[in-house]
Amino acid sequence: MIARVVVDVPVNRTNRPFDYRIPPWLRPLVQVGSRVVVPFGPRKLQGYVVDVTDQPEEGTGRLRDVEQVLDDTPPLTPELIRLGEWMSRQYLCPWVTAMQAMIPAVLKGRSEKWLKATDLLDETACGQSALLWDVYRKRQLPLAEAEKRFPDEAMLVPGWIASGLLETDYQVRDRITRKQQSFVRCLLEGAELTSAIDSLPKRAEQMRRVLELFAAHEGQSFSVQTLREELGITRSPLKSLEQRGWVAIEQVEVYRDPYAQRRFAGGEKPSFTPQQEAALKPIGGQIAAGEYGAFLLHGVTGSGKTEVYLEAIERTLAAGREAIFLVPEISLTPQMVERFKARFGADVAVLHSALSQGERYDEWRKILRREVKVVVGARSAVFAPFQNVGLIVIDEEHESSYKQEETPRYHAREVALWRARENNSVVVMGSATPSLETYALAARGRYTLLEMPERVGSRPLPRVHVVDMREELRAMNRSMFSRLLYEMIGDRLAKQEQMVLFLNRRGFSTFVMCRTCGYTLRCVHCDISLTYHKTNHTARCHYCGYTIVQPARCPECQSEHIRFFGTGTQKVEAELARLFPGIRVIRMDVDTTSRKGAHEELLHKFRTGQGDVLLGTQMIAKGLDFPRVTLVGVIAADTSLHLPDFRAAEKTFQLLTQVGGRAGRHELEGDVIIQTYTPEHYSIVHATRHDYPSFYREEMMQRRRTGYPPYYRLVLITFSHEEVPVVIRAAHSVADFLRPRLAETTILLGPVASPIPRIKDRFRFQIMLKYRDEPRLSDLLAQAVDVFEEGNKQQKVLMTIDVDPHVLL
Repeated sequence: MIARVVVDVPVNRTNRPFDYRIPPWLRPLVQVGSRVVVPFGPRKLQGYVVDVTDQPEEGTGRLRDVEQVLDDTPPLTPELIRLGEWMSRQYLCPWVTAMQAMIPAVLKGRSEKWLKATDLLDETACGQSALLWDVYRKRQLPLAEAEKRFPDEAMLVPGWIASGLLETDYQVRDRITRKQQSFVRCLLEGAELTSAIDSLPKRAEQMRRVLELFAAHEGQSFSVQTLREELGITRSPLKSLEQRGWVAIEQVEVYRDPYAQRRFAGGEKPSFTPQQEAALKPIGGQIAAGEYGAFLLHGVTGSGKTEVYLEAIERTLAAGREAIFLVPEISLTPQMVERFKARFGADVAVLHSALSQGERYDEWRKILRREVKVVVGARSAVFAPFQNVGLIVIDEEHESSYKQEETPRYHAREVALWRARENNSVVVMGSATPSLETYALAARGRYTLLEMPERVGSRPLPRVHVVDMREELRAMNRSMFSRLLYEMIGDRLAKQEQMVLFLNRRGFSTFVMCRTCGYTLRCVHCDISLTYHKTNHTARCHYCGYTIVQPARCPECQSEHIRFFGTGTQKVEAELARLFPGIRVIRMDVDTTSRKGAHEELLHKFRTGQGDVLLGTQMIAKGLDFPRVTLVGVIAADTSLHLPDFRAAEKTFQLLTQVGGRAGRHELEGDVIIQTYTPEHYSIVHATRHDYPSFYREEMMQRRRTGYPPYYRLVLITFSHEEVPVVIRAAHSVADFLRPRLAETTILLGPVASPIPRIKDRFRFQIMLKYRDEPRLSDLLAQAVDVFEEGNKQQKVLMTIDVDPHVLL
């Protein structure tokens, strides 16, 4: 039998399966999807079995053996192996990279070189060498550890290998750890147990309490921790009972459950509104029929989309199938987890980046072992190793975080649609502000469009007030708060209602500039200005992390007139404290939520009334539902409007609509205040009216005129290197290869410098392809990669290809 293995060498020339013989003793373990260790050249590497056959490829010489199988159960299903192959072609990434994206980080094994003692290495041969003595005692030692601990002797290793004292070996290790807990099991039962209790002396009170608990719960085991907490005992009586042979203390593997301490109360199922019923009918029909279907659920904020999702999932489980629910932001997860755990209990696994690697691994194993039926998580949860997926829900489908910005540069929506077609299952994409591409496909009939235009209970959408900040300046108001926003904040404080203030920036000031000479503090590694952070008085680059202490004088002219411009979340917080003494502000941005559990902690504080204002960046704009929020203030609506990005207007409209939707979601009516310097811009005008169709029509006209999606598709090819001439030559060589081979309707733009021309000391150039009909584009780009790699062996230029890019900076 032969295993076809894709090895963990993510380069183009090894992007194919290699044949290995399966030794007879490994045949029961090797399956499609198994992780294996195989020899590859002089090394041993981890690989994935993509096929098992009895026919080697033609021209194959003597086959080497599979050396080790790393898992009892393959971590990848045959479906995920096929998905990886599709992603490799679709997103022009190595097949192994696509498969690595599907498994927890702890399973990504690393190949290490080890030194091993031979039979010639004895005490005499070791001599005075500390390194040889260490290898002799342990029989083997990682080379990296030897070089670190014995740097002076490491240079002698090649000589010792040549003389036969040492030999080298490669070992593949993953980083799996399993949580173990001590459990106590009673070895007595019935009359024996009663007799043992009676035989205990009076002073053995703690031992008696333990045995009485076992008598009351016959056949049940208890963790040592539970016994100590509930019975108020020490470990000593447990050890005494074990020595008498009455109980056994065993190490048992337990899951690391991030929600073990939480209790989720199941609420009553609400009765559905007519528009919810109308949306559920076609979705439920496709689920019951077990057929492929793709739906776009376009419902205003507060229209009850989540209840539709929950009911669709319930029907999927009733049909004996599994469901995946994707959320865009980590900040949505705590609230969503609460609703899902309350509804589906232990059938829910949660996958998102705030979990530790061990917690993610344990949640993933629950899915693999089919111990759960529902997965709630961010982008990568779309790869959940279910074998009978019946429904995939993509909440807030317009969110750019569904697009991965590192290789493999996949979009979770496209992966979900592929899996749905493969499994004859249903995809539901939901949003109050769908992406133009998705809405256009729904309008053309590719997806079924379901509309939910009203809030639950016919509650009114919030009143929206647009404030022209140019008028505020003319009225001599130089504060970051308009007069109307200032009044309304005071009004809400008096009424003891809550507010959300949104600013799409973190830090204290956007940039630091000298008012004498105009010098701006910039990153020395990237062509970007530094952001000032007041908490630790530093200026920081948000691309590479470069940080300097706040200068007292201008580095250029030594002037003391160095000032902070722009507005960040820290600055808004400080200003609120100055204008409204005693106001309780809860700030949520990357700086305050980097600690594990911080999101949930801050949102819980706000929900339980420990804050008057929730101030934050994008993470507070979507999905959050607080009954007492009656005011939403957008400090600077123009922040994302003037970026060099064709989606700038769309992102602004989506953001304003989403953040505005946080107000007045329950009994209390809400107000939204949008502060802007361009109140006449169509994205702001339509957002104030909650008018998606009008915005869609106007934005589609702009896209048609300028030739951008959905009228054209895009491919962004970016090159980077430490030297400008080298990166320019590489970009031109690929452009010259592609230009004569593209269809006449395809537009090739560039090569030109990227909008941010330098990041982390690497200069960046790019090519943009705009195409409508280019059926062989994937093959052509793969050929371009081959040509590039052939000519780039010495230069080390990095080339990345992003199909349907979301970030053009």
